[in-house]
Amino acid sequence: MNVYGIVGWKNSGKTTLVERLVAEITARGFSVSTVKHAHHTFDVDHKGKDSFRHRSAGAQEVMLASRNRWALMHESRGEAEPPLADLLARLSPVDLVLVEGYKRDDHPKVEARQAEGTQDMLVHDDPTIRAVAAGVDVGALAVPVFGINDVPAIADFILQEVGLV
Repeated sequence: MNVYGIVGWKNSGKTTLVERLVAEITARGFSVSTVKHAHHTFDVDHKGKDSFRHRSAGAQEVMLASRNRWALMHESRGEAEPPLADLLARLSPVDLVLVEGYKRDDHPKVEARQAEGTQDMLVHDDPTIRAVAAGVDVGALAVPVFGINDVPAIADFILQEVGLV
């Protein structure tokens, strides 16, 4: 499975870039899945719903299914956060998986930099970052730099990197 990441600090434009890349790459006929890392507790369920009640009662996994989609929720219940590789193994095969976050993992990445920030760019200390998508001047770098809105060029780069074109 081809995996490519989009990383950056908070409010760097990662989610918007991933969303636009998914639209661009799927429009070219490729299948794409995404994995989004969350640094906080999140819930895709709502109190009072049957599935929420199942989880609250202690179910390890709850699957919701309908004609239009299905979703599997797994409760960690104190377990360590699963490694990215374990999560990727649960996905159905696709042409490309775009990963938002997981900046410390070993897959190739594009760093998003929407605005000037107080934090240093990740590319300076991370050899897995192969390009930067910037909305501001980032100066000369040892990797290609794309405008953050130049989604077709960023998609071309990623697809070439993983060997899909």
